[in-house]
Amino acid sequence: MDGGLIVSIYVFVLAIFAGFELINRVPPLLHTPLMSGANAISGITLVGALISAGAGESGLSTILGFLAIIFATINVVGGFLVTDRMLEMFKKEDKKK
Repeated sequence: MDGGLIVSIYVFVLAIFAGFELINRVPPLLHTPLMSGANAISGITLVGALISAGAGESGLSTILGFLAIIFATINVVGGFLVTDRMLEMFKKEDKKK
């Protein structure tokens, strides 16, 4: 087995555990305000996925990179929608109606 593949799997598994612990330790009240920070992280993930998919090292890395692109894009768009909805709650209503 390739040493680079083993290191990549190791980093992937550590990222899963770190992400799971990080999300579980954030109080539910803070999830929506932290969404903009999560969008920035998802943007970084999206760039890494583009690099992985476009490197052309193997078919597996291209497929996994493509899946990562899809999931990161869904996360970024969903995060922006949630953030926009949250900001709408703080706008003053027009009382002239």
